[in-house]
Amino acid sequence: MTRPLPPLNALRAFEAAGRHLSFTKAAAELNVTPAAIGHQVKALEEILGVPLFHRLTRALRLTEAGQVALPTLGQGLDKMAQGVEQMRAHSDNGVLTISVSPAFGAMWLVPRLEHFRSRHPDIEIRIDGTDRLVDLARGDADVALRYGPGGYTGMRTDWLFSQRNTAVCSPALLNGKYPLRKPDDLRHHALLHIDWKDAEASWRMWLLAAGLHDIDPTRGPRFSMENMAVQAALDGQGVALVGDILVADELAAGRLVRPFDQSLSIPLTFSYYLVTTEDSAGQPKVSAFRTWLLDEAHERVGSRS
Repeated sequence: MTRPLPPLNALRAFEAAGRHLSFTKAAAELNVTPAAIGHQVKALEEILGVPLFHRLTRALRLTEAGQVALPTLGQGLDKMAQGVEQMRAHSDNGVLTISVSPAFGAMWLVPRLEHFRSRHPDIEIRIDGTDRLVDLARGDADVALRYGPGGYTGMRTDWLFSQRNTAVCSPALLNGKYPLRKPDDLRHHALLHIDWKDAEASWRMWLLAAGLHDIDPTRGPRFSMENMAVQAALDGQGVALVGDILVADELAAGRLVRPFDQSLSIPLTFSYYLVTTEDSAGQPKVSAFRTWLLDEAHERVGSRS
C-alpha cells in the first residue's frame, strides 16, 4: 500500500520540537541548528496545509492539529528506530549479544569467556546481564542463556547442564567456636537465602531431607541474586545453598568447601539452556559461540567434583 509521507527529517523536527516545546532543545537533540528546525517545521506545515505550532514571543504552543498528531508520530518514529535495530541485530556484523542473568553471567560465563575470545578474536562480545524476558525473534539479543524447564516454543534449544543444590561455606567455618562438621551444627551458623529459589531449592526442603526438624529454616539474611549469597559465604558470613556447578571453580580452588557429605545435595528439576532462534542459529558468530559453549559446559559437567 502506498504511504504518501512528508520528508522524514521534517517529521523528526516537528516531533522533537513538539515534545520539548522548544526549537532550541529539539535542535540540540537532533544535532542541528534551531533555524534548521524552524525551516523543517515550516516546510511540514506548508506540505500539510495546516499550522502545527502557535509561535508566541518566548514560547511554542501546539495547535490542535499538532496535539492530535504528536503522540502517534512519536510512537511511529520509535517503531521505525526499533525496526532499524532489529535489522542490525540480524546482521552478521561480528558483535555477539548474549542475554544472561547477572548471577549466572558473573559466576560461570564471564570467567570462561577468555577461552572463547582466544578461539574467536574476530567476534566482539556484548553481555546483556538481565533477568527479564527478551525477544530473540525481535532482535533483543543473538543468544540467551536461561534457567528453566526447557521447551522454549519456536526456539532452537540446547541443554547445557543440570545441578545439585549443595551447602557451601568458607573453610573458616570448619573450625572456630562452633566447628561446622555435621548438619546439626547449622543451628550455630547463619543460613544464607536466595529469594528466587523455589521450594525444592530452599533451606526448608534441605533441612527436612537431612532429618532436621528443629532448626528454623527461615532465619538468616536473604539475597536477590545467587552471586551475592555466594560472596557472603566466601566472606564467612554463613552457609549458602547453591547449584554445585556454579560454584565449581570456588570449590576447586578451596575458597569454598562442602561441609557435609555429597549425598545431602538435592538434584534440581530445572536446567540451564542455550536458546537461539532458528534463523540466527546459522550465523557464523552464533554457531561459533554455540559450539564453544556446548564443549565448555559438557567438559565442566564431566569434571564435576
